[in-house]
Amino acid sequence: MRKTCLLCLIFGLSLSWIHAQDTTRHQLSTKQLGLYGGLAYGATLTGLSVAWYSDNGFTNFRFFNDNAEWNQVDKFGHAFGTYQFARIGYDLLKKTELSDKKALYWATGISFGMLLPIEILDGFSEDYGFSYGDIIANLVGSGLFLGEQLLWNEQRIKFKFSFHQTSYAPMRPNLLGDGMHEEFLKDYNGQTYWLSFDIHSFFKESRFPKWLNIAAGYGAQGMVYAHENENNLAGFESYRQYYLGIDFDLSYIPTKNRFLKTVLFLADMIKLPAPAIEINKNGIQGHLFYY
Repeated sequence: MRKTCLLCLIFGLSLSWIHAQDTTRHQLSTKQLGLYGGLAYGATLTGLSVAWYSDNGFTNFRFFNDNAEWNQVDKFGHAFGTYQFARIGYDLLKKTELSDKKALYWATGISFGMLLPIEILDGFSEDYGFSYGDIIANLVGSGLFLGEQLLWNEQRIKFKFSFHQTSYAPMRPNLLGDGMHEEFLKDYNGQTYWLSFDIHSFFKESRFPKWLNIAAGYGAQGMVYAHENENNLAGFESYRQYYLGIDFDLSYIPTKNRFLKTVLFLADMIKLPAPAIEINKNGIQGHLFYY
């Protein structure tokens, strides 16, 4: 997920610049979008390849089963990445001459296709390997976006992300990150993935506040090593965390400012700090502001 998150962050910011160039009077052309998007993706993929694969280089293609690692938090990261790529891509393609259905199918296909080269590079990498679990997670993320649009013509259940620093990263900074900028991507202990339910969209005639969502989250703690037996041998006990809390839907904030619209659109992938209940092996714990 570390590479997925970084790709999502950098490419998302690149696409947001394209998003901000749109005006109410002019459509983006598919050629224009393809050119800008292709350049952004190519530059991002090149930089990512150099950063991740330059040390040990490549070897023969191999498969690798990592489904038991990190309590599957990394798989949630993959699904989150393709969901956000589909969301950003669809919003951009709707501004072209494509029909709504074509924009939706293209965005969904591209969101999955964008991460496929990363999985293939992993297959040739000495440090990783081609993971079918990652592929399934990628399909789940893009499929969630597609399914909601086909079913409701809107996103009523949004995939979101939050992060906080933990005490585990300093124990293995080479793997879990050294400093906030690295830990954000590498420390799975601090990552939480959420499904944020827009309650008002399910009951449009109700007086339930449009901006108030109910969110269900998933994370894990105690992971200094990827596998549970490695953590146990080192004296750590990893465990899963489940959350139920409130969230805020930024898409309901009215504005005509194009830059602010873009900022709110991108910020809506982040779960903001809010009260939450955590359930884990030790029982139930309340948080006044969890993120």
